[in-house]
Amino acid sequence: MLALKPLPPFKSTFSGSAIRRLSRFNGVPGLVGFSWTTRTRPLVRAVISDDKTVESAKKSSVEQKDINGSLVTGSSVREVRAVVTIRKKIKEKITEKIENQWELLMNGIGRGILIQLISEEIDPVTNSGKSVETSVRGWLPRPSEHTHILEYVADFTVPSDFGKPGAVLITNLHGKEFHLLEIVIHGFDEGPIFFPANTWIHSRNDNPESRIIFRNQAYLPSQTPPGLKDLRREDLLSLRGNGKGERKPHERIYDYDVYNDLGNPDKDDLARPVLGGEERPYPRRSRTGRPPAKIDPLCESRIEKPHPVYVPRDEAFEEIKQDTFSAGRLKALLHNLVPSIAATLSSSDIPFTCFSDIDKLYNDGFILKDDEQKELGDNLFIGNMMKQVLNVGQKLLKYEIPAVIRRDRFSWLRDNEFARQTLAGVNPVNIEIVKEFPILSKLDPAIYGPPESSITKELVEQELHGMSVDKAIEEKRLFILDFHDMLLPFIKRMNNLPGRKAYASRTLFFYSETGILRPIAIELSLPPTPSSSQNKYVYTYGHDATTHWIWKLAKAHVCSNDAGVHQLVNHWLHTHACMEPYIIATHRQLSSMHPIYKLLHPYMRYTLEINALARQSLVNGGGIIEASFGPGKYSMELSSAAYESWRFDMEALPADLIRRGMAVANPSAPGGLELVIEDYPYAADGLLIWSAIKEWVESYVEHFYTEPDSVTSDVEIQAWWNEIKNRGHYDKRNEPWWPKLATKEDLCGILTTMIWIASGQHAAINFGQYPFGGYVPNRPTLMRKLIPQETASDFEKFIHNPQHTFLSSLPTQLQATKVMAVQDTLSTHSPDEEYLGQMNHLHRSWINDHEVLKMFEKFSAKLGEIEETINKRNKDIRLKNRTGAGIPPYELLLPSSGPGVTGRGIPNSISI
Repeated sequence: MLALKPLPPFKSTFSGSAIRRLSRFNGVPGLVGFSWTTRTRPLVRAVISDDKTVESAKKSSVEQKDINGSLVTGSSVREVRAVVTIRKKIKEKITEKIENQWELLMNGIGRGILIQLISEEIDPVTNSGKSVETSVRGWLPRPSEHTHILEYVADFTVPSDFGKPGAVLITNLHGKEFHLLEIVIHGFDEGPIFFPANTWIHSRNDNPESRIIFRNQAYLPSQTPPGLKDLRREDLLSLRGNGKGERKPHERIYDYDVYNDLGNPDKDDLARPVLGGEERPYPRRSRTGRPPAKIDPLCESRIEKPHPVYVPRDEAFEEIKQDTFSAGRLKALLHNLVPSIAATLSSSDIPFTCFSDIDKLYNDGFILKDDEQKELGDNLFIGNMMKQVLNVGQKLLKYEIPAVIRRDRFSWLRDNEFARQTLAGVNPVNIEIVKEFPILSKLDPAIYGPPESSITKELVEQELHGMSVDKAIEEKRLFILDFHDMLLPFIKRMNNLPGRKAYASRTLFFYSETGILRPIAIELSLPPTPSSSQNKYVYTYGHDATTHWIWKLAKAHVCSNDAGVHQLVNHWLHTHACMEPYIIATHRQLSSMHPIYKLLHPYMRYTLEINALARQSLVNGGGIIEASFGPGKYSMELSSAAYESWRFDMEALPADLIRRGMAVANPSAPGGLELVIEDYPYAADGLLIWSAIKEWVESYVEHFYTEPDSVTSDVEIQAWWNEIKNRGHYDKRNEPWWPKLATKEDLCGILTTMIWIASGQHAAINFGQYPFGGYVPNRPTLMRKLIPQETASDFEKFIHNPQHTFLSSLPTQLQATKVMAVQDTLSTHSPDEEYLGQMNHLHRSWINDHEVLKMFEKFSAKLGEIEETINKRNKDIRLKNRTGAGIPPYELLLPSSGPGVTGRGIPNSISI
């Protein structure tokens, strides 16, 4: 047992904080001004080690009394030690370093951290878990291989009949929080006992309640050891809060609210409707409890950068992630300022005038002229950092060449590349098979006109070279990208926004016998008006110059539709927003010792924080998404409209592929599905990842739920699923399609879907944003002009300079560079990213179950095999959608990656 000598007299240099010895509390010296708060649970008093107690512990004649006065002889006690691991900040200010030295001293003399060990067994006297208490002591932290990791020691003397320790209660006596990584208890017969934490421990000044940390043993509610039952319930209650008041930064309270914080009704033109409710359904977000806005009490008041939006304390980015995100925001700042400067100096926001203007963003960077530099130097708007950049390099901006044009700068012009990206691009989840003809709208014909598409059989058959439409449908050769019904109700309002012109598009594709998908017709629709019955325009590929340029413009409008739906629906809504209620419910209803909590925990990391940042800066009124994408100020209303057709049961990859007609059930095929288009990289690789997740989840669930009624009798898992349906997705609570949760198979299906959404699905539609969208002509996020019609005044200008018409229809230089900066940031992997199948070394003791650890190793090995399979596929010359001249390989579902914009890697969670 470690013997620590008493501290020699110490004189504080801190003003007003002279220290005096007070009477000991449970053997721990007090500090002036401390208001001791004890738990109602009676304690067995621990012996704090010094030279005498170490010597006494060696003697069998030592006598102690527990709190009830019973005599405890030396032979009936054991000495145990807790090693407490704390992480300090990697980068510290001078004041923080001084504070840390003070905390080291306080911890050393036992005045910094109280630690209470709780047994799994009941104390018959108190009818609660047996417990002993001591304080963390030690003059210096134990050496660690990581300079920012500190280890402290706390020693206990416990009765020999104490039983297994099942929980630790931590009280932080410091004036500020600290980050606890884990506690390891040594000295019991079974060997080291781990209490993984990875949590912020609040100061007792903020909250007098101690924090409860459970050991790494998973228990279903019915299996909870008697000594831990009260603590299990108490810990869950502390996370739920009471739904009242504004949340404070140190709190760990998880609760729900509607999206009433997107707009700012107190500022001109920034009022936005509340999302969540019968009129505009939406998933629920994490509640912050901020006061209402002044003008509209239904809206929450805004909090702007750099002030943080509340998330439960442990959901916030860790330091290395903060640095990465800050660096990205800095990059975005520089990127935004460059075109802003140009726009300011030219008094207007200018379009690209030629394709070489776009190429310069990658090749040369943006260089200001001498006279502009002089004027800029006198502009007080520009900060010192910008002036330093000017003085040092003068190149303010230089982007990486996006993957889509890195091998072939003209690939974006080709029809087969346009089609290939519906299967292997950043948004491969909207293409569907055509099941009937004519194509019909489901919108109200009284408002939006006849439901029939203007793409006729005759027109299509001209492009099929002798094959009939019926034959093409029968052979599963016709596919469609259909944004008509989703966008048409918004087009009139969108087109009234300055600098925005859009259509609602349908694109028809034909899949040839040689395995090539090509577009054959594009329909662009506008809402009907009293003065114009002609509101649907159909375009096909033409061999003459005029129709060829118009076809390029039509494809650009389709790509703009696709970019908006991808960002607002498939990316933000289906992954970020829909995942948030699952995370909130998991913390509120599943104890951290619940096996399903332990399973889901890695897949929830950072999501609430990134969503809060998005509400503050990306999807908010006047934010980057509104400024950069076609729907503008109606972006989130469009997202809400899309939620009306959202179904949890269709979020599973196999179900989604079958729903879109891109796969058919085939029990003899791998994964039970047969793809209609075999060379569909997203689906083919995604099914490998899906199957690996499913196998991991099924083995895990089978291990813990051993009885036929295990799932129905699990009160926590039932409460969790009910809360997801009835609170998290409140506007969908009465839908009949919600899966039941009665069997192990039900639970496996639900969990596999959630993990797939957080990992594989998000990776597939997020990390290709810059590789595909970083070249504006390939994927414009908005269009500024409609296609010139022969009777219009601008048609003559188009004939004389079609390139100018095309480029002036794309986002301006300011809009393009802004969205490129955002896409670059969103496509970046943080250095601390945790990838699917990998385990952070700091979380190596997440569960005390060798069988589960073997299952995880098998899961990890399976993902390694999948990576090899995908790499082989990317070299298979038969697969034209992932190989060929200038074709980038499909790597978005490769499990592993390094940091940066790599276009590959599946993080465990939605963390960017």
